[in-house]
Amino acid sequence: MSFTNLIRKPFRYEFRNTTLILLGINLLVFILTYTFPNATAYLALNPVLAVQGKMYWQVFTYQFVHGGLSHLISNMIGLFFFGIAVERRLGSKEFVLLYLLSGTLCGILSLAVYLATGTTEVFLMGASGAVFAILLAYAILYPNSIIYIWAIIPIPAPILVIGYAALETLYLVTGTNQGVAHGTHLIGLAVCWLYFVVRFGINPFRAWFKRR
Repeated sequence: MSFTNLIRKPFRYEFRNTTLILLGINLLVFILTYTFPNATAYLALNPVLAVQGKMYWQVFTYQFVHGGLSHLISNMIGLFFFGIAVERRLGSKEFVLLYLLSGTLCGILSLAVYLATGTTEVFLMGASGAVFAILLAYAILYPNSIIYIWAIIPIPAPILVIGYAALETLYLVTGTNQGVAHGTHLIGLAVCWLYFVVRFGINPFRAWFKRR
């Protein structure tokens, strides 16, 4: 079996509602950190603690930690609405691999950026990097889907993703809307893009152009 065939070998299709399990894990971790605030320092991603403190697990656990109820709700809404649809199309195993790989690579690459730029006081937390990856996956799998912003404005899924990418890039370059990990969001989109190219041989732009 060639390397390409190995990388693209499909999982046996199963649908087990793992999106709801991920939602439950995020909720449980939120309750844990709310009840024991010191737990945030162990689970969120801080460059000093992760490297000097050897808390390497933070590149994985940060994605289940949220800074407040509104932070949790906004991410979980995105995970619920887009995650279930993506999981139904890809199957639970593929979905979980995409979600956790995206979130973990967002953590690793964000840590690398923090270390390279000398950013040490930040605590990265939240599922948004992985959720952005799932949003892109949704747009690739359902390119003709219409998403209603604020339940009013209809926007095709691919256009929404492109708009988000442009907005996050603008925020990152101009330094506006600080306190939000815009770079991590863009990493999530990039990881998902590469995932579809490498894993499925699908170029999102070509898929959108062909289908539309």
